[in-house]
Amino acid sequence: MLHLFHKPAPYLEESGPGWFEPARPRPPSHTLGTLDTILAAKRSLISIFPESAYMSQVHSQRVLGRQVILANSPESVKYVMATRHDNFERKSPQMRRALEYLIGDGLFISDGETWKRRRPLVADIVHKNRVPVFGKTMEAVTVAMAERWADYGDTPFNALVEMAELTAEIIARTVFGNDLGAEAAHEVIEGFTRYQDVIDSFNIGYFLGMDEGMPIIRGPRLRRSVARVDKVIGKVIDDHLQGKGDHNSMVDLLVKRQQKSPELGLDVSALRNEAATIFMAGHETTAATLTWAWYLIANAPWVEEAVLGEIERVCGGRTPTVADVDKLDWCRAVIEETLRLYPPVPILARQAKNADRVIDVDVDPAALVLVVPWLLHRTRDLWEQPDRFLPERFVGTGRPTPYTYIPFAIGPRICAGLSFGLTEAILCFAILIQRFKVRPVPGTKVEPICRLTLRPDGGLPVTVTPRA
Repeated sequence: MLHLFHKPAPYLEESGPGWFEPARPRPPSHTLGTLDTILAAKRSLISIFPESAYMSQVHSQRVLGRQVILANSPESVKYVMATRHDNFERKSPQMRRALEYLIGDGLFISDGETWKRRRPLVADIVHKNRVPVFGKTMEAVTVAMAERWADYGDTPFNALVEMAELTAEIIARTVFGNDLGAEAAHEVIEGFTRYQDVIDSFNIGYFLGMDEGMPIIRGPRLRRSVARVDKVIGKVIDDHLQGKGDHNSMVDLLVKRQQKSPELGLDVSALRNEAATIFMAGHETTAATLTWAWYLIANAPWVEEAVLGEIERVCGGRTPTVADVDKLDWCRAVIEETLRLYPPVPILARQAKNADRVIDVDVDPAALVLVVPWLLHRTRDLWEQPDRFLPERFVGTGRPTPYTYIPFAIGPRICAGLSFGLTEAILCFAILIQRFKVRPVPGTKVEPICRLTLRPDGGLPVTVTPRA
């Protein structure tokens, strides 16, 4: 058995007066062999890294027949993600195979000419200049959730599911231009959750020499999970193409751009893929971030006090608005520190097109190159007390050293929805924490687990108490 699965429990969590070290997997005591790596990765991709990986380095090893390179230093991250982006732009076959059934050739996994055509279009749709308009929707949906929470009493609920419903409704109204509704939101959330449970993101064929990896076996459970998502997104696209959609939504803008600029190459299938990509990435990552934020703040009352004091100074008794976000420094710091400790996409895997050299390590053609925010954000020689929850490191003028903090990736493939997602997380957090004390159910054991995105295993059962 792997050291990871030995007793005591496979996570570490510690706290004391004025400090909190949140849950993380217990690292293996040594570099895992091939079989143990495969077994650990199938359960959670962040479980494979030994303690020695949490240092600045460029490391090369072979898993079966494939060279695997870990680029875990600011210099190597910059080289892979920015300087030589053209050679390392392609997402790994594991990621492409794992997601292609759900989002087709959507921007998140596309490359080459497809990526070049669509990136400017999608980036414009979710541009930061549009955030103030979208902010009104964020406010309205979050306040509506707060009103529902007021009726929950002492009834526990899964914060991950609630945050997914919140962000799904927000992204639906902004991307799709109409209310998603509880039933449709549940279909998408449950569909993607089941998809993550079923999908195998460790593609053994790639390591056995197949440069494109093995096609995913589309069994009944996987097909059902995709069908639940497709049903909702497909109807929205059809409605817009028939002129029934909101004229200010992102999808409507995509349709109009296709009509005005056919050279962009967007057809109905592409519209569906990009809408699915924006929707899935937009709701899943922010939902996970907010869930982790509730876990962290519940264990750091001194931080919660600072947050509430700031909201009172900035907003008084009124509800925070999108116009307040730039003034809510502590709220932003909590979200940014949450993204440091629990980046929603904790592994950024690339496939080398051609031979290269990353710092002092030679790279084979088709090698798997890993930039791992989970490791980078906790690297011992780059961060002070890297495993502790310390939002104050993001308060004021201090910022992390470039290429040490990349929760939204970095370089040309930086997340197009960065401003949207960050604003959404800060605003939703501020509105809800002003009104409620959110606490995990006593006895809850939290374990970070990653198959496609980084979630608490089984979600986060919580109760909410209205503030006086």
